[in-house]
Amino acid sequence: MSRSVLALTDIRPAYTAMLAKRYDLHRLDLMDDKAGFLAKAGAKITAVVTSARFGLPVDLMDQLPNLEVVTSFGVGYDLIDLDVCRARGIRVSITPDILTDDVADTAIMLMHATLRQLVVGDDWARSGKWSSVGTMGLTRSVRGKKLGVVGLGRIGQAIASRAVPSGLEIGYFGRSAKPVDYRFFDDLVALADWADILVVACPGGAATQGIINAEVLGALGADGYVINIARGSVIDEPALIHALQTKVIAGAGLDVFYNEPHMDRAFAELENVVLYPHHASGTVETRDAMAQLVVDNLNAWDDSGTLITPIV
Repeated sequence: MSRSVLALTDIRPAYTAMLAKRYDLHRLDLMDDKAGFLAKAGAKITAVVTSARFGLPVDLMDQLPNLEVVTSFGVGYDLIDLDVCRARGIRVSITPDILTDDVADTAIMLMHATLRQLVVGDDWARSGKWSSVGTMGLTRSVRGKKLGVVGLGRIGQAIASRAVPSGLEIGYFGRSAKPVDYRFFDDLVALADWADILVVACPGGAATQGIINAEVLGALGADGYVINIARGSVIDEPALIHALQTKVIAGAGLDVFYNEPHMDRAFAELENVVLYPHHASGTVETRDAMAQLVVDNLNAWDDSGTLITPIV
């Protein structure tokens, strides 16, 4: 008999179809009676397919006593309790590296769009203000600015490498210095005080919850900008909204939000923020490659009991 697999979401239609062809696949997201299915068939499930958005709630994991492996679409794993997985001997894989370039490109896109007020300019042209009011106000150049990267992992380093040709000086904050030619800060407030632009690229989770707070934003200052392609939880959103409303900082470019997809509507009322709907990795090429790696991880586990990109 084929392995019973529980999918919490459709990773990509063609790739979900691949899973359904090889495995006894059950789509929890399409079930009307989820509790009934879990009570009847939860013990048969040995693998879960999920995503960074949905993770794997512990109360659901508890209803899968024979779960062996979790294959997740995305790089975030803050919604999967890795300690519980380790205690139960459950292996976990993610899809690293594949989305690095698209996410880094999006960070640079948001940085330029925010400082050059692309959304304001688009409206200025579309609305007729250009012909009726005249030239829009001047914007700010990125060249010559200091870029502070919060978290110099794969994505942080890719962002920094793209920023250097734009004429930015790079500094970064992390747990320890890395063998790079960028300025290291072991204090986040000090990095914010030094930087003109703060790009947040660290993992989510309890350790980074709200680390971009009112003190950090105050240190960044009235000419400073925040770009976030990490997780919404990393920024204290009420503090950020207040800082944008009162011009404590100059602006922000945001791909992620605390209560996605139910973004705080206060952001939509602000002209000094560029909004993107958690879509940094949202290209056909990257999403297909991520979905293929989910399939490949599960197939590797089924074939040999190994994972290609394990984190547990």
